Amino acid sequence: MSQSGNLPEGVPAPNRSLGYGIIRWAQRYIVQPDGDHSGEPWRFTPEQIRFILWMFSIDDQGKWLYSDACLRRAKGWGKTPLLAALCIIEFIGPCRFSHFDENGMPVAKTVPLPLVQIAATSIDQCGQTLDMLRGMLAESPAEAEYGLDIGKHLIQFNDGRPGKIVPVTASSRGLEGGRPTFVIMDETHHWVDSNQGTYVFETLDRNVHKPGNPGSRWVQTTNAYNPLENSVAQRIHEALLSGSQRYLYDCIEAQADIDLSDDEAVAQGLRDAYGDSWWADIEGLVETVQSPLTPPGVAYRFYLNNIQENADGWMSKAAWEACLDEKDPVRPGEQIAVGFDGSIRGDSTGLVGARLRDGKLFLLGLWERPEHVKSDDDWEVDVLSVEAAVRRAFETYKVEWMYCDPPYWQDAIGRWAIEYGDDIVYEYWTNKPTRMVNATERMHSAVMVGDLKHDGDPKITQHVLNCVTREVPQGLLVCKNTPRSKRKIDLAVCSILAYEARADAIADGRLNRRRGRVVGF
Repeated sequence: MSQSGNLPEGVPAPNRSLGYGIIRWAQRYIVQPDGDHSGEPWRFTPEQIRFILWMFSIDDQGKWLYSDACLRRAKGWGKTPLLAALCIIEFIGPCRFSHFDENGMPVAKTVPLPLVQIAATSIDQCGQTLDMLRGMLAESPAEAEYGLDIGKHLIQFNDGRPGKIVPVTASSRGLEGGRPTFVIMDETHHWVDSNQGTYVFETLDRNVHKPGNPGSRWVQTTNAYNPLENSVAQRIHEALLSGSQRYLYDCIEAQADIDLSDDEAVAQGLRDAYGDSWWADIEGLVETVQSPLTPPGVAYRFYLNNIQENADGWMSKAAWEACLDEKDPVRPGEQIAVGFDGSIRGDSTGLVGARLRDGKLFLLGLWERPEHVKSDDDWEVDVLSVEAAVRRAFETYKVEWMYCDPPYWQDAIGRWAIEYGDDIVYEYWTNKPTRMVNATERMHSAVMVGDLKHDGDPKITQHVLNCVTREVPQGLLVCKNTPRSKRKIDLAVCSILAYEARADAIADGRLNRRRGRVVGF
């Protein structure tokens, strides 16, 4: 077990932390929300207690030792319940320094006008914490004694007193300019520029630390982040590594670079990462880590809590090579599905086919900037050549379904739908994460269990093996190893679309017969 954060050893002295009284208060007023002990008094684990004691530690003037806090732990360690408990504590509990008594012990008070915010990039992301909060308060001693109105999206006082617990997102009114007394930020490894997570963090950080807002602060939780994404979690960790003492950073992780094929090494790593989380099923987690459906990057980051820069390859070379089939080429007239991913300059444009009867992938066309052309500004995709390749595919094979990523090519896709059938040619927006996550997982799973084949085309292979994974709330997406990387992945995207088109064509009954017109997506 390795504490790679800055959490001090041991616990603070009783006269240097409000946490001792806070823990006693929480275990009196909060209830266990679910499980076999539902409705019983809430109990923190020893690791959670140690975090709270240091988070609420003070100096001899009663000021916080740490202005903010970050908890980086494995998936399922208990981060969300801890955040929910902290929200309740900051809303109605004794969590601010008042004075030292005659024995030199700190006396705490409640926040006069508590505004607790549950922050996320979308309202759905707040749901798990809100559900946990309602479960901890419903029929608890706190509900009656403090007169709480526990709503679905808002917790407040039922007598109209000011104060509330409320979710906020990038689209929330008043995000800029608010004056929260406490903010929780869950899963900040998901908070990146593309989903406005960075904006949400920067705004809330300014709000919390406004002049005239003493004692207010934020706490965030995260899994080990993907260092390719420049997430908020990464920014906080890098600030710690650069020597910042502003944040309390609590991180227990397994030994680095564990051999994921070694059962005992994985089990020990999981025991280290999960610490005293007694509910963690180590045996089941070993199976999850070693499953062929779990990419190494996910295993290291989410279960062993390790940051692994080079562990995020989407497809293992061995698994991909095991799907090679050179004996049964795709012949003219066979039923196929097609995936198209187009660009104008910079990225490649590709066209990949997937045979319906066995999912065999093969290249129909690739257009990328030649090496002798040094600048993207000096080269554009030959649109007429792409149009000719699409026409050739329809003339050579029996194309049953075609998925096309629309950016830059919507006019062309519209023409293809008119010419070849709008029950065959469909737009497929790869920037819609839920659909793309499912399609990506479908192809990855097919490779892992041997349900997919390919003809060994070197360009498809290169693009597939170039892919790394990016974790989003919905699951895993493929991406380049860096945004400006020259290692192209466009044919991998085409392959995912082609394999997904094959699945939908088969589901529509087109493997053995043609149906009439269907409704597009």
